[in-house]
Amino acid sequence: MGRAYQNRKESMAKTSDQKSKVYSKYGREIYVCAKKGGFDPDGNLALRGLIDRAKKDQVPAHVIDKAIDKARGGGGEDFDTARYEGFGPGSCMVIIECLTDNPNRTFGDVRQCFTKTKTKIGTQGSVSHMFDHAAVFAFKGEDEDSALEALMEADVDVTDIENEDGIITVFAPNTEFAKARQALTDAIEGIDFEMAEIQFVPQTMTPVAGDDIEMLDKFLDMLEDVDDVQRVYHNAEV
Repeated sequence: MGRAYQNRKESMAKTSDQKSKVYSKYGREIYVCAKKGGFDPDGNLALRGLIDRAKKDQVPAHVIDKAIDKARGGGGEDFDTARYEGFGPGSCMVIIECLTDNPNRTFGDVRQCFTKTKTKIGTQGSVSHMFDHAAVFAFKGEDEDSALEALMEADVDVTDIENEDGIITVFAPNTEFAKARQALTDAIEGIDFEMAEIQFVPQTMTPVAGDDIEMLDKFLDMLEDVDDVQRVYHNAEV
């Protein structure tokens, strides 16, 4: 379904343990988003998009409500964002986004994932220059010209638009997220976003083959098991 669906490994909640991890990651992200940007999804578009994504991943309403109530209460943990970059199996490029209350612990946990798969964690900026920090919107439709026209009328700086298998995917600078979402919502009645989020989208893909495929799966699974890791982006093409 285009580049946006190749650059990160989706959580597959096959067991109750995996589901709990998915719920925990969403709960933490919703809590931080609500605490920083406001508790009302109508006034905090980032929170609205996050809630929509959580619902699509079958996160129960009580998990979402609890995270927002916790943020509304004022106290609670103070999480900071942390981003790590490096080179994964097959020399693919990787960006890892975390929310942490203990940066030293998180760095150690992430570095261990690289070490145990014989790959290399890099310095800040070592691979991010090869990704676009983009607002990405995906929705069912066939008429990308009308969508593009609506975005241009709203003065949104669209960097790319794709139509593949009946899914229109729009790419715009990350700073245009709120404006682009509002423009699409106003222009397309009943729009249901398959995706509406800010991502790191790779500019080029790196083919991964042979034994590196198994090592890549191990690497991504290990990262997914790290509680502080929220999202993983990569340019591996298997």
